[in-house]
Amino acid sequence: MSTDQQPSHLQIVPTADGSNTIYNALVGENYHSRNGALQESQHVFVKSGLAYFLENNGTGNTSVSILEVGFGTGLNFLLTADHCIQHNIKLQYTGIEAYPLIPELISNTDYDQYVSKPTWDNFLQIYQASLSAAVQLSNIIQLQIAATPLLDFSSDTKYDIIYFDAFAAAYQPEMWDDEAIAYTLNFLKPGGVFVTYAITGNLKRTIKALGLKVEKAPGAPGKREMLRAVSSL
Repeated sequence: MSTDQQPSHLQIVPTADGSNTIYNALVGENYHSRNGALQESQHVFVKSGLAYFLENNGTGNTSVSILEVGFGTGLNFLLTADHCIQHNIKLQYTGIEAYPLIPELISNTDYDQYVSKPTWDNFLQIYQASLSAAVQLSNIIQLQIAATPLLDFSSDTKYDIIYFDAFAAAYQPEMWDDEAIAYTLNFLKPGGVFVTYAITGNLKRTIKALGLKVEKAPGAPGKREMLRAVSSL
């Protein structure tokens, strides 16, 4: 995709907490909750995913690996990277994004007000390179974005945490079917944590059938509940 022109079907729009998201007219959906992009990312992924994993795996964690399905604007990564930098935790982060956004569009999201300046500036500098290789945002933060559909993603790495942040099933049902969920969970370590903003009966049944312990967790603003699952050791 060209990096010199914003695609006409993508538009930056505000959400209820004052943070921006992107509306994709071709899909008919936003990249984040309109009830609050920042609040959703912080609650579902950083708090209920990363912080939960660290709290339940001892206080001596010095490193963590995360796979994100649906990298999108990079907001989940930015907040995660800042959290890890603040707590001196080495982060290996892989995002899967079939349709990477152009750098200019990401830079216009104004997410610089939610993370440290070094994190934001370095992210913009390495974003394009991370689409083809693993690159360092800092001495303890590594990022790679796989510009490929989920089922074409391949890796020998197993991850501590999976952030599942695909578009809603109403707009992208193929990302939520049994095959896609099972394929995603192949990359989770024993004892690893899977989190997503959604929760449905079918999703719970699928994940339980794969041997994970499923729990309902309080949802982000606008949603009563979300799903978190932990793989068996």
